[in-house]
Amino acid sequence: MAHEARLNTVVESLTRAPRNVQFPVKNGRLQSISEIFGENVFSLKEMSKMLPKPVFKKFTEQLKGGRSMDKPTADAIAHAVKVWSIERGATHFTHWFQPLNDSTAEKHDAFLTMKTSYANGFEETTAIDTFSGSQLLQSEPDASSFPSGGMRTTFEARGYTVWDTKSPMFIQDGPHGTSILYIPSVFISYNGEALDEKSVLLRSSEIMIKTTLEFLNLIEPADDEDHPRAKHVYTTLGTEQEFFFIDRALYTLRPDLKIAGRTLLGGLPPRHQQLEDHYFGKIPTRVLAAISECEFELARLGVPIKTRHNEVAPAQFEVAPIFEESMLSVDHNLLTMDVLHRVAHRHKLKVLFHEKPFRGVNGSGKHCNWSCATDQGDNLLDPSATPETNYRFLLFLVAILKGVLDHGDLLRAGIASASNDHRLGAHEAPPGIISVFLGSQLDEVLNAIEEGRPVTNYDDAHMKNVRVDGTVLDLKVAALPSIARDLTDRNRTSPFAFTGNKFEFRAVGSKQSPSFPVTLLNSAVASALQEVNAALKKQMGKKSVASDADKLVVIREFIKKTKAIRFEGDNYTDAWAAEAAKRGLPNIRKSVDAFGCILKKENADMLKRLGVFSHAELESRVHILTEKYAKDVTIEAQTLLTMVTQQVLPAAYQYRRELAESASAMKNIGVESTPEIELLNELTPLVRNLQLRTNDLKNVMDEMLKVEELLPLAHGAQKKVIPCMDAVRSLADQLECLVSDKLWPLPKYTELFLNI
Repeated sequence: MAHEARLNTVVESLTRAPRNVQFPVKNGRLQSISEIFGENVFSLKEMSKMLPKPVFKKFTEQLKGGRSMDKPTADAIAHAVKVWSIERGATHFTHWFQPLNDSTAEKHDAFLTMKTSYANGFEETTAIDTFSGSQLLQSEPDASSFPSGGMRTTFEARGYTVWDTKSPMFIQDGPHGTSILYIPSVFISYNGEALDEKSVLLRSSEIMIKTTLEFLNLIEPADDEDHPRAKHVYTTLGTEQEFFFIDRALYTLRPDLKIAGRTLLGGLPPRHQQLEDHYFGKIPTRVLAAISECEFELARLGVPIKTRHNEVAPAQFEVAPIFEESMLSVDHNLLTMDVLHRVAHRHKLKVLFHEKPFRGVNGSGKHCNWSCATDQGDNLLDPSATPETNYRFLLFLVAILKGVLDHGDLLRAGIASASNDHRLGAHEAPPGIISVFLGSQLDEVLNAIEEGRPVTNYDDAHMKNVRVDGTVLDLKVAALPSIARDLTDRNRTSPFAFTGNKFEFRAVGSKQSPSFPVTLLNSAVASALQEVNAALKKQMGKKSVASDADKLVVIREFIKKTKAIRFEGDNYTDAWAAEAAKRGLPNIRKSVDAFGCILKKENADMLKRLGVFSHAELESRVHILTEKYAKDVTIEAQTLLTMVTQQVLPAAYQYRRELAESASAMKNIGVESTPEIELLNELTPLVRNLQLRTNDLKNVMDEMLKVEELLPLAHGAQKKVIPCMDAVRSLADQLECLVSDKLWPLPKYTELFLNI
């Protein structure tokens, strides 16, 4: 019986022996994370050891854009990485890339090659390991079998993966003690169109670098010994990754989790997150063991995981890295998700990255902490102790505000998906209105500059004057030290919040690749920074460097232009939605409506002008996103229909029969049968209504199958299928509360939450 399967699975999960992992020991002690960090990465340090100095010099010049890679250099690097990886057990190599499906892809090729020689008139074939520069530089997967949005068809199958030289190669464990060499790559079509997420991220980073360097050259004096001018800049990213862990055996009994990644049925248990006791609580032993093993593997891959903790919802957790250069950070985030998935299986757990796997409790996001740094070690979003006179910071800040104001709908499109729709706007994630939170004190700095008055250092909470760079809090306990208070508070309701020296793009979905949202953010900021640069040049006239007066004029101009995008309050309230409408800020509630913003003239023109996307690439992405939305919803609907007709309704029928037989038996022996009859009367209309709503969903799905055009199909999924699914779920969840537990076929939320 279904209940027996659930019970046996729960008992098995509680009696299973824990997995033990032997961490490396050196000189009688466990090695620290710093000692093993990056040991599986073919880093610049490793390359410098294994390559001839002239070859290594050529490669580093190529990394800086000083030259293209010639064949001898590629061959030398290929030989070195082959020797390095084979020494570590590698038998295969793969070009690892990011197709347009929020995941990664890989095709394994063996180093094995057959060499034929001739001696004494005989042919002899010998097996050898080879890896050439041409094999390193590119490979050729089938471009018609990945999402392309119409840019590729079945008879146009040729595509290329090309080594991304800025992302280091690494090895990962393979089967039976072997390993595999991974070559981070971009994926392009035969005609050069980007068929992946990384190509456009690289393009957006290039334009961001170029525009930011121009900006710095306009406002900073030429080189001197004490203050050298920046020669390079780069965007930085830290991606906080939220996820759920559940028992893998219980997961196998839930068709919805296996197919859709979320529960399509299930009611909340009496206790879930309302006591607020899970967040930052003690990490369950089994989960801690799994995350610890993940951290160990990720450290060997050079991924700097810094924090781990319980998140708000039961069975929800988070890991977060140290900030890195954006392109590397994206690679590392995708590696983190992959390692979490693999290690969870070893611990008989299943990791869920869906933004809302359980209805009624918090969902998961991927908070992208974004900033920009120079090769001199400066963070351009560091406000310093006196932000009111830090004109470089203020100019860069207002450029970001202008980018978000002009292209907020584009940023909303970048985080849109059928799965993230379940999370956005709920009371753990920002709504569909893109706004910027700066914090009261930084907001005061901008207001004071706009109004031409001194900054008021006033702290409403403590009724005393304070410096804008923060305050010291007296905890009124002699044994406790005073602590420094940050410049700004944190606003967890804001989709784009300043958090001290970076912006936190909170609306990105947990199972989404960060590439596309960050690409759009880079592009929007670069475009706005070009406007700031133009305004500076106009104000400067014939001067080579802008004066403080010039900078202040431009800062004030852009503060006025961007005031509408700044909001310091609660983004969840109806009052904010009304206020945002007055300000002209779009409120895009559903993904299908957001996708079209990518092709909106001002957005498309900006992305094409910067060279980040071609028009064909933009159209393809809208097509892919829209198609994926429609497929996700219809797959969920078909799964729900199957579960209700094959599991939920049969359980309800059987329980009705047992109640009826019990009532009849009671009556026959003269015992009051009112309790059974009352429960039967409560159950029967629910069962009948569930039958009717299930038929409604089936009819809508039959109607959807007749729709041939993509956009009407997606709108139909959004406006017709999802409401029908909600109606079916509501009734099924009510039945879960009434049907005898021994007959209910699906693991319940109580079991899913607690058996880890």
